[in-house]
Amino acid sequence: MKSFVEYNADSDFSIYNIPFGVAVFNKEFIGCCTRIGDQVIDLAGLYDLAYFEQIEGLDDNVFEAYTLNEFIELGKPVTNAVRLRIQELLQEGSLLSKDQKTIEDAFYDLDKVKMMMPVHVPNYTDFYSSIEHATNVGKMFRDPANALLPNWKHLPVGYHGRASSIVVSGTDINRPKGQTKPADAEKPIFGPSKQLDFELEMAFILNKNTEMGESISTKEAEDAIFGMVVFNDWSARDIQSWEYIPLGPFLGKNFGSSVSPWVVTMEALEPFRTASPNQDPEVLEYLKFEGDKNYDINLEVFLQPENGEENLISESNYKYMYWNMTQQLAHHTVNGCNVEVGDLYASGTISGTDPKSYGSMLELTWRGQNPITLNNGQERKFIEDNDTVIMRAWSEKDGVRVGFGEVSGKIIPTK
Repeated sequence: MKSFVEYNADSDFSIYNIPFGVAVFNKEFIGCCTRIGDQVIDLAGLYDLAYFEQIEGLDDNVFEAYTLNEFIELGKPVTNAVRLRIQELLQEGSLLSKDQKTIEDAFYDLDKVKMMMPVHVPNYTDFYSSIEHATNVGKMFRDPANALLPNWKHLPVGYHGRASSIVVSGTDINRPKGQTKPADAEKPIFGPSKQLDFELEMAFILNKNTEMGESISTKEAEDAIFGMVVFNDWSARDIQSWEYIPLGPFLGKNFGSSVSPWVVTMEALEPFRTASPNQDPEVLEYLKFEGDKNYDINLEVFLQPENGEENLISESNYKYMYWNMTQQLAHHTVNGCNVEVGDLYASGTISGTDPKSYGSMLELTWRGQNPITLNNGQERKFIEDNDTVIMRAWSEKDGVRVGFGEVSGKIIPTK
């Protein structure tokens, strides 16, 4: 396919992508949108001009909403049809390519829009599904010979996180404060976290509601997953390590998470399916699946100090995930937990076997023992005030590139 909109060959937002987001256009109005190259397209405007009139089930202009929830709740028969229609309209020689007035009215340069949270997130769950990450953490905090807890290879471990503090890329994050217990202290102290970290994650977003008592099987899961985003689950390691026994993450996690603004559909990621790692021992029946359920998504993390340049500090890949999305959703709902449109499910930190592929400062510096040296000569054990962390993700195969753009967040001092 070739688009009438020009873009660079290395653009994440090729005609093969067609992601969905929400933007403020010209500081005037908010609406749902898509992107190709560096052009952001007002979908509500295209709807009003009857460009989607042949799509069954799209009876109202859901693109006027301030989130994607109403659109994605229509289900894949509708959302897929809309994506394919947009793809058709953006090709050379299309009806839209000859409609200069609509192009002038509905197409916006990237610097003329401000991206918003793409969805309202009713509920947020964070998994712990990278075996390399879980092993590294187990070695650091527990017995290195028994790094994984007994349940880890039998179920996708997860916890319910805080939805209200998920923010869109570009939003500053205040350094959290709380209780910590330094190794040489007899009792806990209170103050700003000294071990602030990022976590390199991906997350998927649901397009359906279920009732209490219902479950979603691994076979049904893909129909319930609209798309994916890049996710930075900021973590205060010193707060976390003091509080997490016996009930797990709390204040060390809930102060903020950052999400990329563009939701890339599972249909756009279809060419990049890949096999999951071998699961041994064999999983229980409800966690079994058929086919390739993982995705080859390249991941990069950059650390940018104040007034400095970006430093590439991690290169990883989503394909390392031990537990895949269909298993995560099947396990999450097997007890009858009801889910909602817009629910967000994060992967947990994504690490590979190579130390350069570790997805957190905790691992990259091995709990501060091996500081990272930046291009300006400064060292980092953890994230300091006014540091910006940038994560980028993309897939590429046979000349087709589909990417997510980036999620960035700057740490600012404690309030």
